[in-house]
Amino acid sequence: MMATFSKLNLAVIISSFAIFQFGFHSLSAWISSRVTSGFNNLDQKKKIEWNSRTVSSCHALLVGAFCMYILLYDEAVNADHVWGDASIVQINLSITSGYLISDLLLLIFYWKAIGDIFFVIHHIVALYAYYFVLRWGLLAYFANFRLLAEFSTPFVNQRWFLEVLCYPKDSKFNIINGVLMTIAFFLARIIIMPIYYANVYAELGTEAFYRLGFAAQCAWFSSCIVLDAMNLMWMVKITKGCCKVLRLIGQRAKALKNGKSD
Repeated sequence: MMATFSKLNLAVIISSFAIFQFGFHSLSAWISSRVTSGFNNLDQKKKIEWNSRTVSSCHALLVGAFCMYILLYDEAVNADHVWGDASIVQINLSITSGYLISDLLLLIFYWKAIGDIFFVIHHIVALYAYYFVLRWGLLAYFANFRLLAEFSTPFVNQRWFLEVLCYPKDSKFNIINGVLMTIAFFLARIIIMPIYYANVYAELGTEAFYRLGFAAQCAWFSSCIVLDAMNLMWMVKITKGCCKVLRLIGQRAKALKNGKSD
């Protein structure tokens, strides 16, 4: 296979890294302090996590929109799931790779504030898988399909923002975001699993599959298993949290009803 890790992809990775670093260190705090006075009242650790989650949400919205465009309009990738022209997908993955490298360094540097071993594993595994797409242009459809998971990220981050701003768990904003977060996470990361693996199964044993080589096949399967195991783990936690909030709402509604009947 001929390597195609182009100068353009490298330039996008470096630019993405620089932009997200700037977003974390400067832009997030500047915007956040003007959007909500609550940001200035946070301690330093929470400000670090706030800035991290702000750039995380920006990245998710950008690459998520790019993913949908590719899924709907990139005929080359959709026609050949294994060897279709990956040039557009590579741009999106380069943006994501720059973000992942940036966030990985921040996780390590600010470990006491935002360190999380599962995020470190997630980033390393994703970068390992994206390397094959960026260098050889293979499996672009599958890489793009997995990036659809980012649609759930803004809701997860928003839940944290509301929590540190001391919104009550049964407030309207918290309830709406919590329900949307659970639905978005389920749709973007869980329910698409059967669809994804059905497409994987369709490629097994084909000439295109054997052309990948053992290293790429291992990267493909191992990264999917690790990432989906974490997605299932996070889904369980999110569902439990959502159920607690819904039970709390039910208890308060029942108490209010009983109070009125008395």
